[in-house]
Amino acid sequence: MTFCKFKYNQFGGTEKLIAEDSGFVLQHNHYINKGTAFTTEERQRLKLSGALPPQPRSLDHQILNSVIKVDEKPDDVEKYIYIRSLYDRNVTLAHAMISSNIGKYMSIIYTPTVGLVCQRYSSIFRHANGVHLYPGNIDKAEEILRQYAYRNIRVAVVTDNQGILGLGDQGTGGIAICLGKLMLYTQGAGIAPWHCLPISLDIGTDNKLLLEDKDYLGWRKERLTGDAFLDFIDLFAKAFNKVFPHALCQWEDFSKQNAFAIRDTYVDKMISFNDDIQGTGAVTLSAVIAAMRIKKESLKDQVFLIHGAGAGGIGVAEQIYVALTEEGLSTKEALSKIFTTDSKGLVVSNQKQPVYKDKFSKSPSDFPWISGLSRDCLHDVIEKAKVSVLIGTSGQPGSFTKPIVQAVLANTRRPVILPLSNPTTKCEATPEEIIHWTKGHALIATGSPFEPVTYNGQSHVVGQCNNVFVFPGVGLGVIGSGATTVSPSFFTAAAHAVAGQIPEHSLTNGELLPQIKQLKKVSMEVALAVGKKAITEQTDLQCKFSTFQHNNDPERLSTILSNMRWSPDYLPIELQIS
Repeated sequence: MTFCKFKYNQFGGTEKLIAEDSGFVLQHNHYINKGTAFTTEERQRLKLSGALPPQPRSLDHQILNSVIKVDEKPDDVEKYIYIRSLYDRNVTLAHAMISSNIGKYMSIIYTPTVGLVCQRYSSIFRHANGVHLYPGNIDKAEEILRQYAYRNIRVAVVTDNQGILGLGDQGTGGIAICLGKLMLYTQGAGIAPWHCLPISLDIGTDNKLLLEDKDYLGWRKERLTGDAFLDFIDLFAKAFNKVFPHALCQWEDFSKQNAFAIRDTYVDKMISFNDDIQGTGAVTLSAVIAAMRIKKESLKDQVFLIHGAGAGGIGVAEQIYVALTEEGLSTKEALSKIFTTDSKGLVVSNQKQPVYKDKFSKSPSDFPWISGLSRDCLHDVIEKAKVSVLIGTSGQPGSFTKPIVQAVLANTRRPVILPLSNPTTKCEATPEEIIHWTKGHALIATGSPFEPVTYNGQSHVVGQCNNVFVFPGVGLGVIGSGATTVSPSFFTAAAHAVAGQIPEHSLTNGELLPQIKQLKKVSMEVALAVGKKAITEQTDLQCKFSTFQHNNDPERLSTILSNMRWSPDYLPIELQIS
């Protein structure tokens, strides 16, 4: 495959693709290749005459043909394979087709289809993408990463493959999650595909099915643990920081304990965040903020219960805590309003538990009623603590029963109930159940997509708490502002920006999240909010991807972000053979 270079404008946006070779080989570079859309002039200038049928097609015509091909596939995995194959031969066309109906194709390139793809990764493997680091090559991580430096990498999504969606350890197949997330970075934030890098930290797998699978492509050993695991991660982090010191590293789908430890270890050492923790927290907070707009109440007047104290649940608790302190509550006051439960019941301070749960554990000395709680105490906590916002991240289907939901209703006229576990089979309660149990008073958002619910002749649209509303914009805001640290306040700003994109008429219908068709606009607003927050908080900002510095000016930041974004349209190709 021939390499290409990129010509940027002063804002860091790509103006032209520069081909370093001519002829038929250009069709094998998926950034340059236009397929049948090469114009007659381009075919002559780039020496492609005779390589293609004589009649050129427009991009719109190509999109229509591709849509038909995808629709002909028998199932979603086959549709995924087609779209990825299209991406591997023509990046622009693949993204243009996805952009033509983001709601339809997001469910194929990401959840829920990507879960099946992770499970079948080795058997459906077609084309290598990204970086695979494992114990056999981690000592050469810097050298391997430098092979991608010509692309001016701005965002990397990095996983150790252990906490893939609700599936757990998927070994080397977890890189499909990174591929999907980066496609959404492009769709939402306009970060060009050549600036994105998926990375699998393949430290082995404890999934016996994979270890026994003769077709398994990953490192066929049990997972590294303890110091060996930490040393591996540190070798990667140091290499990444050396090769891409100004790029954003998004940690993705690590196990609960490792997710918090790695995020906290590297938060000040590299530009990084964990989407499972912070992205989940922000998008959930945005739904709660929207609910407050409907209720005309304040966050600080609510009491929160998060059922499911894993990475996502504690991430939600963390983000609510940050928002409460920003509203003026003291640390103690904010923590007193947030309760968490796990498989052992209410998380309390006098029990042994992972360190990441400690912050939100409750002491019986502060809440005497805790001492009498049973293990199955959800109803009692709601009643005693006067919970008005109930959030589910437990993965336990049906755990929000009618008595549980009605207990929240007893504390507030408009209870906020967010059953976020996905897929739909793991949802704590269905929107239809909650609407009927509360006689239409509940304000609901879910983790999985649900159809609108009709009650007493009124249609209740159910918003989806999807991290895609947060992480692309956070990434663009960090890159465009030149932020050197990803601060927790960035995610509060992102949450307010997401909630601010819900029209008044949608709020009237009880919608707590924007619609997915608004993704590009929502991502831009999130990027502006995050960038402005960076400008007010950090003094050493310098966007290394743009020569047009904002000089701590939010309006100039807006100009940078707008002009940095890439849209899936064919770029001019310049021939430059040395």
